[in-house]
Amino acid sequence: MTRQNLLGEPTPPPTYLPANEEAARALAAGEDPAEVAARHPSCSAAWAALARRSLAADPVTAYAYARTGYHRGLDQLRRAGWRGHGPIPWEHEPNRGFLQSLHLLGEAAEAIGEADEAARTRQFLREASPVAAGALGPGR
Repeated sequence: MTRQNLLGEPTPPPTYLPANEEAARALAAGEDPAEVAARHPSCSAAWAALARRSLAADPVTAYAYARTGYHRGLDQLRRAGWRGHGPIPWEHEPNRGFLQSLHLLGEAAEAIGEADEAARTRQFLREASPVAAGALGPGR
């Protein structure tokens, strides 16, 4: 189903990232996300896990990890046909690493005083996936 925006343009269809089953299994099994990221550097979920782990103690490092996951996810989104806007459903498990990286980028940006970037990332998350924005919420 496509919806129309106020300008009369149809909303693009949802974008679904491809699964990385090996990386997902390793993370689910509790493997160190640094090892998973080293073997699967395009795995946004590994970068998000690293950002989450370091956010409280070292927000600058968390920012770098989250930004890496965010950019690796953007690359994959573009390859999947995303054109800079449109839904990125939280319900599709492979999308979650990117959405978590986006959320954590905002959290880390806030922690280091980058209020404008924090606001932009929150807005991007709400537009890309309202479900993710609700699930991740502030501080999650």
